[in-house]
Amino acid sequence: MGYYDEHYQTETRRERKSSKGIGVTAFFSSVVGALLVIFSVPFLSDAGLLPYEVVPKGSSTVTTNESEPASSQLGSTLNVSVNSDIIDAVERVSDSVVGVINLKPSNPWMTSGEGTGSGVVYKISNGVAYIVTNHHVIEGASQIEVSLSDGSRVPAELVGTDVITDLAVLKISAEGVTTVAEFGNSELLRVGEPAIAIGNPLGLQFSRTVTQGIISATERSVPVDLNKDGRVDWEAEVLQTDAAINPGNSGGALINIQGQVIGINSMKMGGSVEGIGFSIPSAVAIPVINDLETYGEVQRPQMGVVIRSLSEIPSVHWKETFKLPDEVKTGVILERVEPMTPADRAGLKQYDVIVELDGEAVQDTHDLRKHLYTKKKIGDELEVKFYRDGQLQTTTLILAKQTL
Repeated sequence: MGYYDEHYQTETRRERKSSKGIGVTAFFSSVVGALLVIFSVPFLSDAGLLPYEVVPKGSSTVTTNESEPASSQLGSTLNVSVNSDIIDAVERVSDSVVGVINLKPSNPWMTSGEGTGSGVVYKISNGVAYIVTNHHVIEGASQIEVSLSDGSRVPAELVGTDVITDLAVLKISAEGVTTVAEFGNSELLRVGEPAIAIGNPLGLQFSRTVTQGIISATERSVPVDLNKDGRVDWEAEVLQTDAAINPGNSGGALINIQGQVIGINSMKMGGSVEGIGFSIPSAVAIPVINDLETYGEVQRPQMGVVIRSLSEIPSVHWKETFKLPDEVKTGVILERVEPMTPADRAGLKQYDVIVELDGEAVQDTHDLRKHLYTKKKIGDELEVKFYRDGQLQTTTLILAKQTL
């Protein structure tokens, strides 16, 4: 033990003798280095070789921007302008989103809850502002009022409504209307791109609430019972989004990142399901709006059938029930043919499988409706190719005006 203590002390004394000389050398080296740095910094700064600016003694302000001097005082506030695509998009359209109040005969003072929804100002013409909303928002109203962005409420007149697409058009005086929304093309949307919903959830106390999500699907078919008889009368073609859509959002705007309206919010999936909301695509809404403005109703042709995509039917029925050839994997099933309609007169029957219209392949119900409503008019002929009992057949029908 003593050996180690003595050895340690001896080595320490030696280190002290040798380190004394080293310490003096290091001191003078440090002094020389510091002087070199002090005298070289101004030259390096002037040459622009330093990542900062050297301010001469006596200067009280450091300028970080030619037009905006930064404060050197503690506790001062640094104002930062924050801009984003989402903020810009919302600001472009927010004031065009209005509240729609359905005043029912039994409760004319009601301002929230049932009958309260949203609408979008899409046009001003000759001192009149036009608003699109949902049919179910104004259904059964004795009076309709609109709440503008400044909180004022004005009477509205119903121009026209369409129960099938759940759309309605209102008009009000353009006085006080400051913003008109611009429609975008919903057919250009891609799954995953941003979607922003603006509306009045849970009444006007939460007016112009903004929620953000994405486009979850671009072509969804949602079954709708229009006359409340327990049977599906229609399959609404909608956009699916996970942007929050709550009661009161109905009739509000779904916009893209450019601030264009790509859909009119209509519904959300009920029950415990979250993150599944639906919006009527602008490509569907625009022609309906035009008809409602012109005629007060939508004038569309009909075949007189209840349809369903073949892909939605269990494949076991393809052979056993419909007797389809192996190569037929797409088409539209006729679940029901209404009596005294164009389809009935042309000889179409239940369980016929339509595969072509006017020589164009029909993959599903979306294809059929798109062809019918975008390429045909009331009174037009429609050539239909279909399979019945495994045999391909052709018939021609004359389209009539659609009625419910």
